[in-house]
Amino acid sequence: MAVKLKSTNREDLTKSATKQVRNSGRVPAVVYGQGKEPKSISVDSIELVKTVRDEGRNAIISLDLDNSESVDVMLHDYQIDPIKDELIHADFYVVNMSEEMDVEVSLRFEGEAQGAKDGGVLQQPLYTLQVRAKPSSIPEEITVDVSSLEIGDSLTVADLSTSGSYKILDEQDTTVATIVAPDTLDDVEEAPEEGDKPELVDPEAETLNEENK
Repeated sequence: MAVKLKSTNREDLTKSATKQVRNSGRVPAVVYGQGKEPKSISVDSIELVKTVRDEGRNAIISLDLDNSESVDVMLHDYQIDPIKDELIHADFYVVNMSEEMDVEVSLRFEGEAQGAKDGGVLQQPLYTLQVRAKPSSIPEEITVDVSSLEIGDSLTVADLSTSGSYKILDEQDTTVATIVAPDTLDDVEEAPEEGDKPELVDPEAETLNEENK
């Protein structure tokens, strides 16, 4: 079920009006997609942040367009003020609930790898996966149990199990987790011991030796 979010139309798009929108605790936004004419709106900043935090980045939102109609959307993009760390703009994309779409989904590991317990290092080359699914079937995240991995083991996309409601688009041989052995002393070149100094050569003494020959 889609999360509901109310919006207000924005008619005045001047900088001063946009600043006033932000000062009132709202986020300027645009909604577009599926042949719909782009529409300038604003939404409550706290409500939007709460929705994304609670439901995930790929949540389906039932956006109330100023009480005139509701459309199913996803948060397509957003901008953050790097200084104030505040949400300053958002883009909502209208989705067709009966059509598949490609999205990015977070990858999260579960469990403590046996190889890590034995001294190995768990490496995670990927933190997101490309997924194709209908909007209602997009997973909030993809979890991978790594507890059985031992030193030298690895997991690829082909090893991941899915519910069948979505398809992972990344190459099957793409590595998602691996346990590497810790560095050993043999891997480190032997450094000179402290106090050992290289033998110095006096160029003048060498010249004199040559002349006396």
